[in-house]
Order: sequence, then C-alpha cells, then structure tokens
Amino acid sequence: MHELRREIVLDAPCETLWDFIATPENLNLLTPPDLDFQIVSDLPKRMYNGLPILYRIRIPWFGTHRWLTEIKHIREGVSFVDEQRLGPYRLWYHYHQVESLGLNKTKMIDHVTYALPFGPIGDIVHSLKVKQMLRDIFDFRRGKLLELFPPDMNVSSN
Repeated sequence: MHELRREIVLDAPCETLWDFIATPENLNLLTPPDLDFQIVSDLPKRMYNGLPILYRIRIPWFGTHRWLTEIKHIREGVSFVDEQRLGPYRLWYHYHQVESLGLNKTKMIDHVTYALPFGPIGDIVHSLKVKQMLRDIFDFRRGKLLELFPPDMNVSSN
C-alpha cells in the first residue's frame, strides 16, 4: 500500500475552490496533457454521491487504460472521495478536502492511498516509475491551481 499527500494554500475563498473541484469537467484542467486524459461518460454540472466517471487515460510505458471511478462520501463544501472501480490500480482512494483559512485563503488537501496489481512486481514498478509519475502529476496539478488561483501580490507582510 502506498500514499501520496499534498497540501496547497490558495488565494481564493473556500466556496470558490469547492465549486471548482465539485465540477467534474474541471478535472481535465488539472491533468497533464501527456496523459491524453479523456472523460468518456456524460457529466453532470455538479458531482453527487455515487457519480460514476469513466475516463480513458494514456499512462507512459503502460498504454491506454479505461478508468472508472465513483464519487463518494461528499461532505458539501468540505471533502469528497474518488474511488477506483475499474482501472490500472489494485486500489485507488483519493480524498479531497478544502479548508478555509480566512481572508480569502483556502488550504486544499489531496490524500491518495493506492496499490498496484501484481504483488512484488507491482512494488518494483512503483519504485521504478509509478511513484515519480504520480508526483509529477500532482506537481502539474499544483502549478495549474496556482495559475487558476494566483497568489495575491497586493498583500503586505508587516
């Protein structure tokens, strides 16, 4: 079992960030172009508990995969989970949370628990490729979020 945890503080109200992540089509914006990520299923304007989302994704070295996730455990304005139902991982459980820090600042947390198939071979593949690939994906995501919600340069530090 492996974990990846990322936090970022963005200059945006919590409600604005929640609205952004609660809109399923925005996932396209946060995914690196080299993954050729495509949402295959029809999407509602807003996520709901039990929402299945089918994607097609190209994973370098591993080919194109269909990936079905389910949106679960929504706590409106606070958190939700996307959990793999079918896809390249043996387990994928991605917890998303937003937390208001006041003054139009919001902490966004991603915590992914995942496992690869194929036992010890999967662990080797994780060490050689997947661990860094996921770090790169979440680095891209961080950069895109900072682009979409840029730091407020007008705040003075006294």
